Amino acid sequence: MTIREILKMGDARLLRTAQPVTAFDTDELHMLISDMFDTMRSVNGAGLAAPQIGVDLQLVIFGTDIINPRYPDAPIVPRTVLLNPVITPLDPDEEDGWEGCLSVPGLRGLVPRFSHIRYTGFDQYGDAIDRTVDGFHARVVQHECDHLIGVLYPMRIRDFKQFGFTEVLFPGLDAAEDD
Repeated sequence: MTIREILKMGDARLLRTAQPVTAFDTDELHMLISDMFDTMRSVNGAGLAAPQIGVDLQLVIFGTDIINPRYPDAPIVPRTVLLNPVITPLDPDEEDGWEGCLSVPGLRGLVPRFSHIRYTGFDQYGDAIDRTVDGFHARVVQHECDHLIGVLYPMRIRDFKQFGFTEVLFPGLDAAEDD
C-alpha cells in the first residue's frame, strides 16, 4: 500500500494540461493506479486525478464501493479507472452542487456542472469506456477531468458568497477530508 502526497492549490503542477496515456496494461500503469486508489481511500475521497499526485497523465479514478462519509446523501458511483477521457454534455442544463477537493482542503463551494453527460475513454487495459450518466456521477467525472486541464473547482464558482470553510458551512461534516 502506497499513499502518495496530494498536491495543494498553489502548486503550479496542478495548472498544467496533462499528457495522454499512450501505453496501456503496463506494470508501471497498474502500480500508479493502485497507489491512486490507496491514496484516495486513505482520505475518503470520491475521486483522484493523476496530476493531483504530480503525475502528468490523463488518468482519473473515481467511485465509491460504500457510502462516503463526506457525501452521505450521494448515490454509490461505480469504481472506475478512466484514461484519456472526453466529456460531452448531452444538454445545456446545469445543476449547482457543493464540491470539495483533496487539493483544496477544508473548503467547499457551490459549483455549476452539466446535469447529463456522456464520457468516453479507456480503462487501464486499453478497453473502451462509453457511459451516459447524470447527477452525482456526472459531477464527480467532470470534477476529476477538470484536473486534467489545469482547472480546480474554485475556478468554476460563479458566486463566491457560496464558497467557504467546510466547518463553517457544514458543521459536523469532516472538514479534513475533501474531494
